[in-house]
Amino acid sequence: MTETGTRQLVVGSVRRRLRLLRQDLWTLRADPLPPSVWLRWLPHGVVCLAALGIALGDMAQLQDNGYLGFAFAFPIGVAQGGAAVLALWRPIPAWWLSLAATVVGAVALHGRLSMEHGVTFTWPWTVAGIIAHLFVLLLVGLRVPTRVSAEVLAGTALVTYVLQGLWGAANYQPTGVIAVCLSAITVVLGMALRGRREARTELDRQTTLTTEERARRTLLEERSRIARELHDVVAHHMSVISIQAQVAPHLVENPSEELQENLAGIRQNALEALTELRRVLGVLRAEHPDAPEQGADPGTGTAPHAPQPTLDRIDALVENTRAAGATVTLRVSGERWSLPSGVELSAYRIAQEALSNVLRHAPGAQAHVHIAYLPNGVVVEVTNTHPTRPAPPSHGAGHGLLGMRERATMLNGTLRAGPDRDGGYRVYAYLPVSPDDETGAPESGAAEAPVPADQAAAPTATSAPPDDPKDDTA
Repeated sequence: MTETGTRQLVVGSVRRRLRLLRQDLWTLRADPLPPSVWLRWLPHGVVCLAALGIALGDMAQLQDNGYLGFAFAFPIGVAQGGAAVLALWRPIPAWWLSLAATVVGAVALHGRLSMEHGVTFTWPWTVAGIIAHLFVLLLVGLRVPTRVSAEVLAGTALVTYVLQGLWGAANYQPTGVIAVCLSAITVVLGMALRGRREARTELDRQTTLTTEERARRTLLEERSRIARELHDVVAHHMSVISIQAQVAPHLVENPSEELQENLAGIRQNALEALTELRRVLGVLRAEHPDAPEQGADPGTGTAPHAPQPTLDRIDALVENTRAAGATVTLRVSGERWSLPSGVELSAYRIAQEALSNVLRHAPGAQAHVHIAYLPNGVVVEVTNTHPTRPAPPSHGAGHGLLGMRERATMLNGTLRAGPDRDGGYRVYAYLPVSPDDETGAPESGAAEAPVPADQAAAPTATSAPPDDPKDDTA
């Protein structure tokens, strides 16, 4: 590179740096204080009162010890006090005002110091001027980027060096070194507090995002678990349809070709639907979608045809809970009828989750399970009394109540959970059955099961209460 090119590169770099300095320091932009706890305890009135004290103290010092007239002392003192107030809204202009007042005061005192023999005066910074400037620098460090704070500190040190180091005066007590040192400490403190505030804000933001992500993941996990169970139900029914269609021709003597073709078509469609269902929902069964399921058919890699539990197994569930050490009573009311598989499965799982919560969170409590069959659905109610001893720490993930609500919502039902008046806990779920699904419903003359008075309007969907902190079933 030629000498001319090197010179142009250096000149261009210097110009860019000067433009950056001008953008940072020659500005009137507003930098308001962010909401903070300490600011609420330091009202603007206190700052204004302190600024008044700075102004009066500076004027008294300039007049009594510096022998300046009121015409000089008054504007300098007002400027120093006003800079402290202005820094609450515009810290960079306040820094310029404080620095300008200091320079004007130093120039005005310079001649007086040489005239008054035997009199020493704090120069170029007065005591009140240092206090006002430190307050301004603190707000600068708290509210502007680190680069700008460093530039402000460098500007303060440069002006002090020019006044005291290069210009100098006679018969004065130097304050330049202590002013620069205190300024550096104040700016570093302000930058540290600003960095801490930003780090805390970022931590709060990340914590919020993590909480939202955890809730979203929990919801997806519960939906995946419900989908896996419903997949088993649907797969079981489709397999039964396929087998029935295959066996049906052998139950009829000399079946016609048309009947055989129709049954073969039904079986083929059932097998194709089952294959597509497993292809879509099979990924919910394993962490690795391409890996076959445990217990799957070695030839096809598909799920075994095992139905999910229904309310027929509610007695066994209650017995298992009793075997775990809980006192549980069961009451079934209404005429038992064949509910749709999805409703049966969801009702059983809700009762299971509620009893698991009783075991985990209410040691020594008595539980009561009430299953009420209605002409248009089923009610599952699980209540427990107040626990007799403290519950041990739980390491669950908080999925139980969320899963129960997902199951009820999926069926357009209602779930209410929360403490009762006696200090216990109550889970109430109403799962309706649409008219198209009421294949096994009792006749319209069947008596409806009794429903608690405060749940008389259960078929009407209501908003579920927020998740209770005591639930953390996986």
